[in-house]
Amino acid sequence: MAHEHHHDHHYEVTSLNKAFIIGIILNTGFVIAEFMAGFWYNSLGLISDAGHNLGDVASLVLAMLAFRLAKVHPNTKYTYGYKKSTVLVSLLNAVILLIAVGFIFAESMEKLFRPRPVDGDAVAWVAGIGVIINAVTAWLFMKDKEKDLNVKGAYLHMAADALVSVGVMISGMVIQHTGWYIVDPVIGILIAVVIVYSTWGLLRDSLRLSLDGVPKGTDYDEIGRQIAAVPGVKSFHHVHIWALSTTETALTAHIVVDDGDNMETIKCTLKQKLREAGIRHVTLEFETRDCLCNKEECH
Repeated sequence: MAHEHHHDHHYEVTSLNKAFIIGIILNTGFVIAEFMAGFWYNSLGLISDAGHNLGDVASLVLAMLAFRLAKVHPNTKYTYGYKKSTVLVSLLNAVILLIAVGFIFAESMEKLFRPRPVDGDAVAWVAGIGVIINAVTAWLFMKDKEKDLNVKGAYLHMAADALVSVGVMISGMVIQHTGWYIVDPVIGILIAVVIVYSTWGLLRDSLRLSLDGVPKGTDYDEIGRQIAAVPGVKSFHHVHIWALSTTETALTAHIVVDDGDNMETIKCTLKQKLREAGIRHVTLEFETRDCLCNKEECH
């Protein structure tokens, strides 16, 4: 059984690592091509989309780095290893994207009041390629998106990019048939809005985890009810729940019991319930009613 679990874990690590590498190569090539096409055909829609995609390439690189760091074994200086790097990277990725939004919006507003001629046909073709690249990259992360915040972030960004590229492609077709060059900066502004919308959840969740908040999907009150429902538990306090990484949750708590005779049974039951709730790193301190942690004589 242990060997089988190790094999599955190794497969997951290998497949995700391969997904990151393929995604980085595909998107780097497309960013270069899109930047060149944007400058050549004077399309702010293409340039802003390329800037967004460049941010996503950086996000993929950072996410892959954090993914690898999370596998490094703990040592005497970093007793949890480097697992927290996954949280910091997800926060950094969100910040990078929001900074990119500022540049895109500023350029779009400037061109909105000073429209320039754009080759709509070329814009549509380049954006069409982007739809394929982004959709394929999103597909690489789709099956693992609920297992890790960084993987979910990569999936959401690529899926949003595919939609953005669809918008740029449509703008190119509109420009080609109508000559409405103002559509190009309007699409740039819409891209900025889409980026903010798709990034806000990632920023909120990663900021919460970086501040050792209770991870999304973990109900603090429900955990308390489950602890209280265990036979032999009289009360509890000093409950702390936080993220070791984007995939691992930890809990510490003081558990009050009548006496220490059933302590091991209570501990096993509590750990099993918490494991079922997705909390695998559990540290419990047991106390009796006669000797609580806030009583000076029991310190």
